[in-house]
Formats: sequence, C-alpha cells, structure tokens
Amino acid sequence: MSFNPANNIQDLQYFGEFGGVNPSISDSSTYTFLSAKTMFDTFEGNAEGCYLYSRHSSPSNLYLGEALAAMEGTETANVSASGMGAITPVLLQLCQSGDHIVSSRTIYGGTYAFLKNFIPRMQIETSFVDITKLDAVESAINKNTKIIYCESVSNPLLEVADISALAIIAKKHNLKLVVDNTFSPLSISPAILGADVIIHSLTKFINGSSDTVGGVVCGTQEFINDLRNVNNGACMLLGSTMDSLRAASVLKNLRTLHIRIKQHSKNALYLAEKFESDGLKTVYPGLKSHPSHALYKSMMHPEYGFGGMLTIDVGSLNKANELMELMQNKNLGYLAVSLGFYKTLFSAPGTSTSSEIPEEEQKEMGLSDGLIRFSIGLDDDIERTYQMMHECMTQINIL
Repeated sequence: MSFNPANNIQDLQYFGEFGGVNPSISDSSTYTFLSAKTMFDTFEGNAEGCYLYSRHSSPSNLYLGEALAAMEGTETANVSASGMGAITPVLLQLCQSGDHIVSSRTIYGGTYAFLKNFIPRMQIETSFVDITKLDAVESAINKNTKIIYCESVSNPLLEVADISALAIIAKKHNLKLVVDNTFSPLSISPAILGADVIIHSLTKFINGSSDTVGGVVCGTQEFINDLRNVNNGACMLLGSTMDSLRAASVLKNLRTLHIRIKQHSKNALYLAEKFESDGLKTVYPGLKSHPSHALYKSMMHPEYGFGGMLTIDVGSLNKANELMELMQNKNLGYLAVSLGFYKTLFSAPGTSTSSEIPEEEQKEMGLSDGLIRFSIGLDDDIERTYQMMHECMTQINIL
C-alpha cells in the first residue's frame, strides 16, 4: 500500500511557542477575545483558529487530533477523555429514538453493555451478529438500521472484520460503518478500506504507558463538526473532554508507536507459534491456523505485523488463574486488564473485560472459562520469556 500511517504522523511539524520541538501545552480552560464580535463568531463556529472554551477544543487537543487523523487517513479527529467517551457520542450522534444498530457480537464489554443495557432506554435497539458472516450482517439490517459497528480485531476473541466487504454492505444500505481499531493501530487502516468512522481507545497501544485514559473519533470534517456542535453535538454536550496536559503526553508517545507496534507484533508472533507447537489452543491472527489469517494479510500494512494480542485456552478458570498468578510471581507480566503496556498483561476476559456479557452468550460466542488474553510486551529477549512461561505451564500441568 502507498498509504503509510507512520509517515503521515512523522510528516506533521509542530513548534512550541518559543521554538520548542514539542508544541506548547495550552494550560487554559477558557480563552480571551480581542473583540466581542469574534466571540460571537466563535460560538457560531465561524472563527477559524480561535478558541473558546476547552470543552469545545484546545490547541493541545487539536494537535493530537490532527496527528491521529493523519495516522488513520481521515479529514480530522476529535479526542476525548476515554475510549468509551469516544464510542458513546458517535453512536448517539448517528442514532435517534427508533433507530437500530447491527453490531459484532464480540466487542469490548463496555461497548456491549452500552448497546445491550443502556441505549434501549432511548428506544435504540441492537442486533448482535457474527461479524465474520457477511450474510448474517446483511440479514440483520432493517429499515431503521443506521450503523454497522465492529472492531477490526475483536476483543477478546480476535475475530477479524472484513472491513472492505462491510463497507460495501454499509454503502448499499446507506449506513455508517463505525470501526473500533484499538487492537490494530498502524497495522490496519479502516478508513482506507472504506470505514466511515474510526475509534480508538488511546489508553492502549497508542499511548503505550498505562498512565492515561483517552479516546479519539476519526472521520470527516462534517461529522466531527457535528459532534462538536454547541447546540446538538454529542461530544460537546456529554462533555467527555480530554485534558490538555494528557493530550500533549499522548502526542509525544504517539511518535514512537511504529517502533513499539513492530516489537509487540514480533514478540506476539513468536510466542503464538511456540504455544501452538506446544499443543496449546492458541488464537493469533498471524498464525496460519487463524480462520481470518489470509483476510488480515490482505488488509494489513505488513511492516507492522499482526498486533500484540493473543489468547490461549488452558481448560478452566482455576487453571487460568493459577497460571496468571504464577507468571506474575515470576515477573513475566502483570495480572491486569487493559493492553499496550511495555510489560505483558494477562487476564481471564470472561470474568474481567467481558464480564458484562452474560455467561450463556459468552459460551455461544466461544468465550470459554479457561481463556487467557495476553497483551504481549516489549521484551528484548522473547526466547527467554517463552522458556520461563513454558516452565510455569509445566509446573501446573498445563503442558
């Protein structure tokens, strides 16, 4: 592909107020005007380059949004205080009472809970489908459908969405395709494949240091303007604004994302191949055994690999907990939710990040008790890491 997301980030040039190599941080909640008319025009959205109030926008937030839009290949972007603070306004902006959403059945637990439990009170209904079955997606669409929602690589089962095919279905039915790309930044570019709106939890790989919660919506200038509208914009009125100091911090970390993603992917592929050869039930898009391996290869920027997320199934929740506790005691990683940290993180998603999904539905989608989700870290000597993990698995009779 000629589109290179890391080059697009690198090509942006920001100087600080006094010539600093980093842009100055806009440490203000409100901004002054030289004339009353300019204030009026800014309220109306007609004063380009003027700032009103930091819930609406700030220079620091706009710098980060511009860099993320460049990464995703969209016209612009709006950053928010969390991943859910990006997801929920998008869905509420695109839907009103009586509307319908078609969503992947395997998505982040918080998104599932919002779709299943929260927005039905606004008379917005959701059909959950196997996103890998395009006929099931199309069959679920009705006259009230407004959105097809999916994750590029699903949490936690690592199912891969055929974004180009879903985009064709969405356009055929005049729907918006909204894609959460949190698990595969740089590796997959959904906008280039036809998605309308791209969302990230910046908390994860993009920030990469597990010290910040944040989100972003990447899309057209028209849609982002709608989200920011002072009268009816969901981002503006729900108020999940990212703090300027945090935006500046994420922007600095974003510049090393290409280096980190390559190492996450390299390490994850190494471990996945070893685990599979040991006879463990291993799911990783980089394995030829993954049902969507060829699909992922057809969509990816190959230099960034298949991402840092993998799962293994050790048979039972007790075994999963025993292994995770032992690995943590051996300093192989942390028993923690989230992902994208320099250290490996592991959790049993059925009782953590996907616990919002009822047990019977977890079983139906293949989310078993013994499933462990790994966010593979940046270990320099991944062979040493594998040997130590292998010893842990042998010690508790998993291998």
